[in-house]
Amino acid sequence: MTKPDSIVIRRAQRRSGDDLVDITIQGGVITDIQDAGRGGAADIEIDAAGNLVTESFVNTHLHLDKVFTLRQLGDAALADYQGSGMGKAMTAIETAAAVKDGQDPGAMLEAGRRALAMAAFYGNTHIRALADVDSKAGTRGVEVLVALRDEFAGVVDVQVVAFAQDGIVREPGTDALLYRSMDLGADVVGGIPWIEYTEADMAAHVKTVFDVAVEYDAPVSMLLDDAGDPGLRTLEMMATEALGRDWIGRALAHHCRAMQLYPDPYFERLVSLLSAAGVAVVSDPQTGPLHARVRELAAAGINVSLGQDDISDAYYTFGRNNMLEVAFLGAHLLWMMTEPDMESLYDMVTVNPAAAIGLENHEMTVGKLANLVVLEGASVAEALRFHAAPRAVVSHGQLVDRAAMGKAAAVPG
Repeated sequence: MTKPDSIVIRRAQRRSGDDLVDITIQGGVITDIQDAGRGGAADIEIDAAGNLVTESFVNTHLHLDKVFTLRQLGDAALADYQGSGMGKAMTAIETAAAVKDGQDPGAMLEAGRRALAMAAFYGNTHIRALADVDSKAGTRGVEVLVALRDEFAGVVDVQVVAFAQDGIVREPGTDALLYRSMDLGADVVGGIPWIEYTEADMAAHVKTVFDVAVEYDAPVSMLLDDAGDPGLRTLEMMATEALGRDWIGRALAHHCRAMQLYPDPYFERLVSLLSAAGVAVVSDPQTGPLHARVRELAAAGINVSLGQDDISDAYYTFGRNNMLEVAFLGAHLLWMMTEPDMESLYDMVTVNPAAAIGLENHEMTVGKLANLVVLEGASVAEALRFHAAPRAVVSHGQLVDRAAMGKAAAVPG
């Protein structure tokens, strides 16, 4: 393996707003941060020109096995999922399952490459990516995502989730496929218990996911209560199971949209449970009309992040793995536009998601791994305003070839 280039980022503005600094990177690690003009020579020099430099972006939720498949299905699932009140969310999922019939692994690889190249282009260096595991998909999606993870190693770090999208109890044999997926190299065990028909089956779904996770010492990611039904309680089930299994801090809750409809007394008890279990929450408010109570969760000390969720598939028309864009949309959908709000949103696409998926070194401090973005704009507000592609991206201590990534992603311009 070749020795990583040394890099110095000159005249960088930090989020603190203090004087400009030079950031030195050696051996893939941030080795020095000092006043601008004092950084030494390096193999590669980047002039930030007073623009903001921060940790790179992290996406905790992406259905990478389905990117760019919307044209194959049409708008039926989209209309049901995004309908008022989200009462037809289950119908949307059942309709969207048709995309897996005869899905070609080669086409999945090409679409996945484009999505990951977009991620690199926009400074999104770490992704937790879900692959459906069921009677229709088998382990095809996991195999494709494992190949993509290996191909993009050092550029975009991909955590592969074996995801029981269509259920476990209602899809006999899926439990065995989850075990098989972990043997194939999946990193995370995923579930969606609310899709089951009864509360008993939902609880059994949660138990099975944790059984697999314990067997392989793996984290858990579950899509929970993703419909307009205030009676859904699978988030509580997951947090209770995490406590019972001593899986503290290793379970990530996705969506939790029914939370918006919960009575306040129940919500307050739920927050206490989430805190005790160390459950983090990822919300994707841009992909559905309901969303988790992001502001209230954050105020209560729960780790909240924002996810891309989908890229041009049956559930969402747009998306380009640009987490600044996701935060910009979140500012509007969540009405978070004060300066503290914007700083919180920025945390939700950088340091918060990093912690949620177990990245221990994702900080712009000396001694930490160098995963950084040089943005357009000198402040978080300006970065969000334009949500432009970064001037430069450093991933795993190496400068990303953004021109090549933009070409692979077919980014206009």
